[in-house]
Amino acid sequence: MSTGSRDGEQDYRGFVGPSEKYDLISATQFNLLTFLDLREDHYLLDIGCGSLRAGKLLIPFLLPGRYHGIEPEQWLIDEGIRNELGEDILGVKKPVFNHDNNFTLSAFDRKFDYILAHSIFSHASERQISRCLSEARKVMRPTSLFIATFAKGDDNYSGDEWVYPGFVMYTEDHMRALFEKEGLASSILSWPHPEFQVWIVAALRNHTEETETSAYSRLEKFGSEVKEHHESLLRNREALFGLYFQSDK
Repeated sequence: MSTGSRDGEQDYRGFVGPSEKYDLISATQFNLLTFLDLREDHYLLDIGCGSLRAGKLLIPFLLPGRYHGIEPEQWLIDEGIRNELGEDILGVKKPVFNHDNNFTLSAFDRKFDYILAHSIFSHASERQISRCLSEARKVMRPTSLFIATFAKGDDNYSGDEWVYPGFVMYTEDHMRALFEKEGLASSILSWPHPEFQVWIVAALRNHTEETETSAYSRLEKFGSEVKEHHESLLRNREALFGLYFQSDK
């Protein structure tokens, strides 16, 4: 979620991250969400949707009216639609957008099955993260998942302002404590990321509503499954590279 003025030297892709990794970061988010059981009939909220880096895959995938994006910079959404999806997608898939700049996730007046906050907490102050998580609680069900990234460091950002461009860092323990404070259980995922960020997934911590299908009861299972999947991908990639080089001899 960017809140600065438009820089004439940056295009809609470069404004949200490295242009050369735009497609890769897009695919990384989509693949993780579908691995975490996202399906076409789910309602998804994309916080700081920007120029639709994730939206370019999520909007066509989800049924009409299921994709919701919140982004203060209107021009980013406009450019994303114009250059990545085409104007006709608005009539076909009916994505819903809001331009609030204070993480007012309840502005959509609905619950979401999945909430995505990619590359948001890597720029946000603790106050802003707490505000976002507090709002997320209002729009989550017992089965909802909140998926986010943050920049992992040895110290915690102590400022009170949004940092962009540039980024801020938090320790894993501190980030999980922020989630816990807002009533969310969380787990760090070992899902790969093209940059330096770490994935974290969370669910409502509400023991009175805990069932076998609740997101809370699935967190530990997801954590181990993602780790096994990642390790399997690495093994398969190494094996494929080995076959490639053997066939090239």
